[in-house]
Amino acid sequence: MERSSGILLHISSLPNKHGIGTMGKEAYKFVDFLKKSGQKHWQILPVGPTGYGNSPYQAYSAFAGSALLISLDMLVDDRLLSGKDLDGLKALATNKVEYDLVDEVKSILLRKAFQVFKDNFESFKEEYYTFLDQNSWWLDDYALFRALKQRDEELVWNEWEPEYKKRKDDKIKAAWHEFADEIYYQRFVQFVFFRQWFALKKYANENGVSFIGDLPLYVSLDSSDVWANQDIFVLDEEGIPIQVGGVPPDYFSKTGQLWGCPVFNWDRIKKRRFDWWVARVHFNLSMFDLIRIDHFRGLESFWSVASTEKTAVVGEWLPAKGYELLSLLQSQIDKLPVIAEDLGLITPEVEKLRDDFNLPGMKVLQFAYSSDETNVNLPHNYNKNFVVYTGTHDNDTTLGWVKSLTRKERKNLKKHYGLRRRQLPKKMIETAWSSVADIAIIPLQDLLGLDSKARMNIPGTPSDNWEWRFRWYDLKDAHVRYLKDITRLYNR
Repeated sequence: MERSSGILLHISSLPNKHGIGTMGKEAYKFVDFLKKSGQKHWQILPVGPTGYGNSPYQAYSAFAGSALLISLDMLVDDRLLSGKDLDGLKALATNKVEYDLVDEVKSILLRKAFQVFKDNFESFKEEYYTFLDQNSWWLDDYALFRALKQRDEELVWNEWEPEYKKRKDDKIKAAWHEFADEIYYQRFVQFVFFRQWFALKKYANENGVSFIGDLPLYVSLDSSDVWANQDIFVLDEEGIPIQVGGVPPDYFSKTGQLWGCPVFNWDRIKKRRFDWWVARVHFNLSMFDLIRIDHFRGLESFWSVASTEKTAVVGEWLPAKGYELLSLLQSQIDKLPVIAEDLGLITPEVEKLRDDFNLPGMKVLQFAYSSDETNVNLPHNYNKNFVVYTGTHDNDTTLGWVKSLTRKERKNLKKHYGLRRRQLPKKMIETAWSSVADIAIIPLQDLLGLDSKARMNIPGTPSDNWEWRFRWYDLKDAHVRYLKDITRLYNR
């Protein structure tokens, strides 16, 4: 990795008049901002179709894209919608994402676009069939999964009738005919999503901006991946998780984090020669220039909690087969373009797994001042092969964090900076940029100097997350100059 820097901003946080950020012209404008300010990376969160709670880390598929991130304006450009179709969307102009409302309105328009697509199929035929040829290995299961969920009023798949739940061949074949139109609609949505995504990625790459994507370790129980690959997860005969993933008590929660995702059956994954995992990594590397594996430590060992537990306090660490998986991937990809999210309780074994494959880890400055001068997140204690952040999507904004410091943190910050509270976020940005870490990333909220109202996520809370959006008038020419100046000053 070359010495460089960038911004963390999820696509949903982009401005526009349709209620949620998309892959449309505002995304291209953000690439222009990154280029103008000397940034080489745009880091985003997972882009899958979200379910209950709207978390990008709980998606209906590890491969599919979210319909909510599709640009309606670009559908007008493609003549799949008309300008008049968008006239009634002014009510969605908001500074936070109202997911239910956006989903309701966007679904109506996407179905209208689908009808136009069918009526004008010849214009898209060659491109569409190429897309199907390249993606049917995951898309067929996903499209059928979404069709069956709609049939059963969005029930979790393990509550479906036994024949669907167990994927009986005759029942599945019959479903392809019975729900054909809905299946084709779901394919259409994915065709449009990836058409827009790769056009945006091409523009970014041509302008010197790389995408850092995010690959969650676990997948949601209510996903096409678990439904179609039940044998590689720890489930009972009815498809109910026996053990679920999470982490024990940590910085974010005194009772730990209980994610509810089924844990992997690593012995079975090995018997299948890691096929699902390998396909997943390769797929993400086709979408992004770098990928961050969230909860990387779960590839070495994972916190397994009985599904009957109400918190993550009681559980056990069980071994994973990440070394074998990464060895297989490295035999296929010489230098793995992977960032290891190695935050939290990290053991020497996890560090060895990271270092044996020369993967950069993560450092977070908000974690650096809670102890003494030996803190591993302090810049003088780490080497080049890291990505340093002021904070991540799970942290408060740096200004919000500064306002809620403990006495010890205040004392340590004063030793390092001796500045007024309002000046600290900017100073910490400069600390990240001046550090030895190969890559420095900050959330856009920190560049804008925003407080806790702009926080993206509070781990362990089920609602009111993932909603923040910025407005273009928040981003001043002074921000561009400042970012460009420190990037030049610190050789990024």
